[in-house]
Amino acid sequence: MIAIIIVLCSFIIINYYKTKRSLHMLQQNLYNENNRYLKWVMKNNKQFIDLDLMIIIIELLMFVFAYNSTFISNVSTIIVAIINVLIASKWRKNIINDQNKKKLVITARIKRLICTILLLFIIPIIFLVLNVYDLRIVWLLFLVLSLMTYLNCFVVFIAKVINTPIEKCVYLHFKTMAQNKLKSMPTLKVIGITGSYGKTSSKRILADILNIKYNALPTPRNLNTYNGLIMTVNNHMDKFTEIFIAEMGAYVKGEIAGLCRLVKPKYGILTTIGTAHMESFGSQENIQKGKFELIESLPSDGFGVLNGDDPLQVSYKLKNKVRIIWIGVDNKDVDVHASNIKCSNKGTSFDVTFKGDKKKYRFETKLLGQHNVYNILAAIACGKEFGIDIDDLIQAVAGVRPVEHRLELKKLGDFYMIDDAYNSNPVGAKRAVEVLNMMPGLKVVVTPGMIELGEKEDEYNKAFGEQIAEVADYAILIGEKKTLPIKEGLLNKKFDKDKIIVFNDVREAYPFIGELALNKEVYALFENDLPDTYNEK
Repeated sequence: MIAIIIVLCSFIIINYYKTKRSLHMLQQNLYNENNRYLKWVMKNNKQFIDLDLMIIIIELLMFVFAYNSTFISNVSTIIVAIINVLIASKWRKNIINDQNKKKLVITARIKRLICTILLLFIIPIIFLVLNVYDLRIVWLLFLVLSLMTYLNCFVVFIAKVINTPIEKCVYLHFKTMAQNKLKSMPTLKVIGITGSYGKTSSKRILADILNIKYNALPTPRNLNTYNGLIMTVNNHMDKFTEIFIAEMGAYVKGEIAGLCRLVKPKYGILTTIGTAHMESFGSQENIQKGKFELIESLPSDGFGVLNGDDPLQVSYKLKNKVRIIWIGVDNKDVDVHASNIKCSNKGTSFDVTFKGDKKKYRFETKLLGQHNVYNILAAIACGKEFGIDIDDLIQAVAGVRPVEHRLELKKLGDFYMIDDAYNSNPVGAKRAVEVLNMMPGLKVVVTPGMIELGEKEDEYNKAFGEQIAEVADYAILIGEKKTLPIKEGLLNKKFDKDKIIVFNDVREAYPFIGELALNKEVYALFENDLPDTYNEK
C-alpha cells in the first residue's frame, strides 16, 4: 500500500512539471490556433524518447504475466517509483534551467484547463484506490497513468478540446461586453493597423504622436488577436478614450476581416506586405489579400494610409471606394513624402512635403533606420487629417519613444546592444543589418535566424547570412541546426569562418561579446529572439 502511494506521488510530481511545460507551449501557440500547438508537438517528438518507456514496458509485463506474484509486484513497484523519481528530477532540472522569455501566464482560461486536466488524472486514481487489493487492476491503472504521463502534451490538448464549449461561452460573453462598450461611444475614432511587419512599431509611434492632442489608446503589447482586442476594450478603454488604435494580426485569410467586424475601424494603416507567416497563409497572394481586408472594411467616409513604395500595395485593386492617402520615400508621387533622410547612431532626421504644399518641414526622431520613417509618415498623415498642426507634429515626432525590442539602442555592460528581438522577417532583418552598418566600432550580429517563412525559409536565411557578411565583424549563431542556412550564406561571401561563433543558448553570447568590448567599442545587433517553442538544446 505504501509503495503504491509513493508511486502515485511520483506520478503527480512528474505531471506537475510536464503539464506546466505543455500548458506553456499551448499558451504560446495561441491555444492551437491553426494547429500551431499540434505542429509544435510533432516537431518536438524527441520528448517521447524517455525513461517513461521503460516504466510502460515494466507495467505492461506485470499486467500480462506477473500481476499475481506479490514479491515481483513489490520489486517492480519499487523500480517504477525509482524511475519516476529520476524522471521527476530531470523535469525539475529542465524547468529550473529554462529561462523562458515569456512566462506561462496563469489566466482564468489556464485555471479552467488545470481543473479539467486534474479531473482526467483523478478518474484513474479513484479507480485505483477502489481496487487497491486487486494487483492486476492496480497494474492496469498504473499503465494508464504512465501512458497519460508519457503523452502528457496530448492530455493537455484533450483538456483543451473538452473545454472548448466553455471557452466559446466565455468568449461570447466578453465579446458582447466589448461590442456594447464600443456602441456606447459613438464619437470614438477607431484606427486599424496591420501588415506583415512593423505593426507594433507603427501603433506605438501613432499613439505617441496623436497623444499630443487626443487621448489615444493603443492595444497593449502584442494583443492583436480577437481575444486581445476584446481584452483591450473591456479592461483598458474608458469614457475618456478618444481614439482606439487596434493592431490587427493574422495567420490566415479572413482573420483581419473578422477583427474589423468586431471593432469597426473607420481609418486604417497598412505597413508593409511581406512574407511573414507564409507557412500559414499559403501564398504571397493570400497574404496580400489578407492584409487588404482592413482597407476594404473601411467606410467611404474614412481613409486608409498605404505605402507608395510597396509594390504589393501599389498594384492591388481595391474593392471599395475609401479615400487613400499615399506615403512614400522613393515614390515622389504621393500625398506625404519624405526626403533628405539622414540616419546615425543618434537617430534619424528627414524632410516632409505634403501634396499641394511646396514647403518642406524638417522632422527629427530618436528612432533608428529608414523603415521607421514610413511609420512616422503614416502617423503624420493621420495626425494632419485629425487636425494636428505641423509644428505640433514636429514636436510629437521628436518625442516619440523607441519601441522596446525593435531596433532599440541601449548600453549593456561594456557594449551597445541594438535590440531587434521581435519576430524577424526578411525585409526587417535586412533593414536591421543596414542600421548596424551605420554604427561605429566593431559590429556583431547575434541571431537564431527567421522562422515561419514556409518552404523558402532556408533561402531567406541564407540570404540573411550573405547580408550579415557584408557588414559584420562577427556572426554569433544561436542553435547549430537551425542556423545552417545562415552559415552557408556567410561562407558564400567568404566570411571568416573563425569569426562565425555558434552557441545553443543566447546567454552564452553575452560574455563573448563582453570580451570583444574590452579593447574596442562594440555594437551588437540581436536580431530575432525565437519564442520558447523553438528552443534548441
